[in-house]
This record gives sequence, C-alpha cells and structure tokens, in this order.
Amino acid sequence: MVSCCKYTWLSVALLLLVACSSPAEEQVIKREGMAYTMIDQAIAAHGGDRYERMVAQFTFRGTPFTIRQDGGLFTYKQVKVDSLGDTTTYHLDNDGFRKTLNDQPNEQWAEKEKARYGETTNSVVYFALLPFGLQSNAVIAEYLDSVNIKGNPYHKIQVTFREEGGGEDFEDVFLYWIHAKSHTMDYLAYEYHTNGGGMRFRDAYRVHTVNGIRWQDYINYKPKDASVSLHQLDSLFVAGALERLSTIDLEDIQVRLLPAT
Repeated sequence: MVSCCKYTWLSVALLLLVACSSPAEEQVIKREGMAYTMIDQAIAAHGGDRYERMVAQFTFRGTPFTIRQDGGLFTYKQVKVDSLGDTTTYHLDNDGFRKTLNDQPNEQWAEKEKARYGETTNSVVYFALLPFGLQSNAVIAEYLDSVNIKGNPYHKIQVTFREEGGGEDFEDVFLYWIHAKSHTMDYLAYEYHTNGGGMRFRDAYRVHTVNGIRWQDYINYKPKDASVSLHQLDSLFVAGALERLSTIDLEDIQVRLLPAT
C-alpha cells in the first residue's frame, strides 16, 4: 500500500467498477434510503454530471496526474521523470494498468512496481474525485446520525462495500459527514486492516472549484489512542484530541469539460 498517504482502502478493482459502470448497470442494485439520497446530493453539489465527461490535471506531492472520463471510457495517468530525464507514465484505463517509457510501451517491470504505482494511481484519483466514486453498485450506505461539527449540521453516513466489486479492501469501513444545507462532503474517516490496520480522519480544510467541479485539500489525522472507535473520531476532532499527520493537497488544478457525444 502507499505509505506516504496511507491510501490503503480501495483497490483498482473498485475504481474500475466505478469508472466503467454504465447507467443501465447502475440500476441493478437499487439505491434507496436516506443515506443514498445524501450521497447523491453530495455528488451533485461537488460537480454532478460534469464528472462524467471531463479532462482534469493536477499535481499531487510533485507528481502530475491526469483524469479523463468520457461516457464510461476513462484514462487515469501519473507521470514520473527520473534523474536522466526519462519519463515513465502509468496508465489506468478500461483495458487495465500499463506503463510507457518516453511514450513507448514498456512492460518490463516487477510486480512490486506494478503494485505500488497501480495503488497510487488508483488511490490518488479516487480520493480526488470523492464523493463521485460513492455512486458505485459496490457501495452499501447506512445513515447513522445527525451531528454538529464546529457549529454546522451534518449527516453522518457509513459506507462499506460488497465483496463482489468491492476490491481487495472491501472489509474496510468509511464514514462521511455531509453538510445538511450545502450537501458538501466536508469530513471523512476510515478504518483499514492492512499493514497493521489503523484509522484516519480527514478535514477538507481548503476547496478549489474549477469549471464547476469541487476539489478538496485535506488535513489528515489519526487518533492518539488506537483503542477508540471509528465512530468517535468526529467527537475527538471537535475536542482537539486527534493527532495531525499531514496535509493532502492538490495543486495546479485544470479542468476541461468534454462535449456530450
């Protein structure tokens, strides 16, 4: 998994499911109940249909990423330039995961490299697009409570994933706090079980709205006491009892919307 950001919670399988699902496929599992309503309102508030056809570029911790989505066809890229000036591009698309070296196909790579960059491409893009990915058929959403964080009302939603289509980390548990009035997803938390396990809480402390799509930067926290429950993290955050780990920032964001075909 990706240690720099603790992006341990979604596999390429889930991202492929989200990106490739057609509207007809999304009707197989009904999205009924208040939790799904809140999620759909959040997706609309963050960009809605604009996610479906667009090209976005941003830099994350010095690495350029590109997202292209066009009516079910997608390509996600991250680019690495080495000390010799050679450019390696990692591509995740409808056909799977591959790499090119100086724009030429290059399949000479170890499984460790494939796992590392497959996970980072998947994780960084998935996080950047939240809450868009929560439209997936793999999502099991449950409405937990109405809570107050820093004087603002929020709907507290729990999300787990079906084993079929849910990726390698389908057993992980996620919480999302959706503002009751603006419908923005301002906080999230998750509990993961790989690499010894742990919990994270993220505060969307800065927002970029580019061409109608909302992109968020996060402050990343963990509980000081590993024995606490995931469901306590919002209360601990309000009390100032979480340990700050890092910031997760997207820089130089550009978005171009694609015409409907």
